[in-house]
Amino acid sequence: MNPAITVEHLTKSFGGRKAVDNVSFALPQGAFLSVFGPNGAGKTTLLRMLATLARPTEGTVTLAGINLKEEPERAREAIGLISHNPMLYPDLTAEENLLLYAKLYGVRDPQRRVIELLDAVGLKHRRLDRVRTFSRGMTQRVSIARALVNDPSVVLLDEPYSGLDPHAMRIFDELIASVRADRTFVMVSHDLDKGLALASHVLVLARGRVVHFGEKDQMSPDEFADLYRTTVGMGVS
Repeated sequence: MNPAITVEHLTKSFGGRKAVDNVSFALPQGAFLSVFGPNGAGKTTLLRMLATLARPTEGTVTLAGINLKEEPERAREAIGLISHNPMLYPDLTAEENLLLYAKLYGVRDPQRRVIELLDAVGLKHRRLDRVRTFSRGMTQRVSIARALVNDPSVVLLDEPYSGLDPHAMRIFDELIASVRADRTFVMVSHDLDKGLALASHVLVLARGRVVHFGEKDQMSPDEFADLYRTTVGMGVS
């Protein structure tokens, strides 16, 4: 089986500084990769390149069999992204927001898909309310639904638990579990416990470089904790 994501010698420079420096890894279909590292390690920059929101200075990414540099628009059809920015229109209702994205992606029977997702994130009863009236946690839940509206094969998560209350976190965990089969996930996280609990694979970055990549079970929790403490001590490049 071909890898779901292949990253080869990926580099992103800002001026004279390399935010991501010669990163390479391959991730099998259905894997869940948790990306760890100190602030400034290049985690979000890496995720933005996987999401086609930033162009690499060097290197290539193949995602779902698609070369991101050659066919970025086609690649976006296979990607769902949850980030700090919910990418929602505050003056539209939850339903209107999701319908907009569903129609942009050409989703078959968009109304049914939108209601299904709002029900899954526990907001069907608020579907006609404007997003600006929602709490941060509720907005993030609509954002999760938005990221899944096109039924993506690859889901990218940038600190997805940020701003979620315990109830919303539980809904998120249940939703991820329900859609995890046959999908590939890449999650940037500062929460070691949550990241390791979800992960099948782990990637540790420091100063833009790979410190460790492999299956989670290759290391014991104590060994990983020691590695991470050393990595955090490396600080920002």
